[in-house]
Amino acid sequence: MPGTTPQPTSAARTRSWWGWGWADAHPDDAECAAMGALIPGTLAHPLPVPHVRDLAVGRPAAEPPASLAHLVTAEPEDRAAHAMGKAYRDVVRALRGRPGRIPDLVARPTDEREVADLLDWAGEEQVAVVPYGGGSSVSGGVEYRGDAHRAVLSLDLTAMDRVLEVDAAGRAARIQAGALGPALEDQLRPHGLTLRHFPQSFEFSTLGGWLATRAGGHYATGRTHIDDFVQSLRVVTPAGTSASWRLPASGAGPSPDRLFLGSEGALGVITEAWVRLQERPAHKASASLAFGDFHAALEAVRAIAQSDLFPANCRLLDAGEAALAGASHDGSAVLILGFESADGPVTARLGQAVELARSHGGRPAAASAATAAAGGTEGGDADAAVRAWRSAFLRMPYLRDGLARMGAVAETFETAATWDRIPGLIEAVRKEVGEAALKGSGHPATVNCRLTHVYPDGAAPYFTVLAAGRPGDEVAFWDDLKAVAGDVLHRHRATITHHHAVGRDHRPGYDLQRPDPFALALRAAKGALDPRGILNPGVLVDWAAPRPGCGPQR
Repeated sequence: MPGTTPQPTSAARTRSWWGWGWADAHPDDAECAAMGALIPGTLAHPLPVPHVRDLAVGRPAAEPPASLAHLVTAEPEDRAAHAMGKAYRDVVRALRGRPGRIPDLVARPTDEREVADLLDWAGEEQVAVVPYGGGSSVSGGVEYRGDAHRAVLSLDLTAMDRVLEVDAAGRAARIQAGALGPALEDQLRPHGLTLRHFPQSFEFSTLGGWLATRAGGHYATGRTHIDDFVQSLRVVTPAGTSASWRLPASGAGPSPDRLFLGSEGALGVITEAWVRLQERPAHKASASLAFGDFHAALEAVRAIAQSDLFPANCRLLDAGEAALAGASHDGSAVLILGFESADGPVTARLGQAVELARSHGGRPAAASAATAAAGGTEGGDADAAVRAWRSAFLRMPYLRDGLARMGAVAETFETAATWDRIPGLIEAVRKEVGEAALKGSGHPATVNCRLTHVYPDGAAPYFTVLAAGRPGDEVAFWDDLKAVAGDVLHRHRATITHHHAVGRDHRPGYDLQRPDPFALALRAAKGALDPRGILNPGVLVDWAAPRPGCGPQR
């Protein structure tokens, strides 16, 4: 477009060490101030962008042997960039110069043998190992907390980023765990295939990270979690390497893959996986509908989820979320529908979904009326609300960091529950988190909700909180709000996380949700696979330091 400045290529761009994504994509001071002015009680001027040189990055407390030294760095910039994930509380800690314990070393193995050698060395030296993919964790999953280990090693898997084998007939591929989303898809594209797993963090997260956190993708129905794509896993543990068989299905006892899916690096390091692929979609259509009544919109979504139409996108935005995304400006909730297929046109299915929504009071928005009335436009996104939502969806993490610079709380959390609990759950979260924010800061807060994933038996509400923070005490304030939210979720039997993982931030809620006998079994698995307690300590289960001499048997 005339007058626009071309963005640098990915190869020339620099990742932000303290915030989301690319360093050159963050809002400048003027944009931060303009956003902050919309939230009463924020700072008059944005906090300065932090620099690694201002951190107290000490000397490493451990040194690798000569045989591993070429895989390891102790450069302050690398260490700081691997100290935390990308949650709001991580961003604020970086802005305030309090990132927590910075890893002593960062290792980038290039193959499975090097992963095993690094774990052996770390076990002998009582060095904690925190597996690290793209670093996009928003639940405290890639940082070390505490002082039980003499040193901390961040194990960065991104040098293991190749598609090793493609079975076109079986539509599957064997892929190394460190492959970032774009690199993974680039290698599959010549085969006409796709993994079709696109979380919001797609550009900055890895296959191994998706597997270790049971990540959810962008698609609202059908295969929503990475679990659904797994054929087999290879996992390196201090006790040996686990390699499951590649099978289309199996009823042979408890699944070994299920042990490691969602284990967040606490039981082993996922090094590669066989995953199911799909043909790349050639047919797409989308539409949006507005609702004056949010509860009627919920009923419309439930009807669509139970219709066997399987939309790729079925995202319901409440009035506040729709306004924030630019999808509505009249106080309406907005339902965004999208269909895609590699086999044939999808406009008929979109039309059926639109009619279901209309039968519950949905109406095409003015800008979308022609598209929705025709059942959508094949091959693109003619719908204005859909385009506005997609743009806001991709930009939102950067804006969150800009608001954090203004001293505002700008963060999200998500959950899932059965349909009978959804209305009461959403109402309770809005009310109780809003009241807690007002009490804690003295200023009213905005608590918005959207449904990101829908199932025949329930849905996944995703909440956005915008509020004035407590200057200098933003992390504690957000932790208080998150604790209130966790209490509401527990009372309504809603999960502590639908797709953001447990990490360290969700441990209290996970401990309440998890059955006691399963906790016992998980601790036993931790003790058997990681007898020296070096793998991502504090995640999922607590494990006491073992007695001297109980080393690994490889």
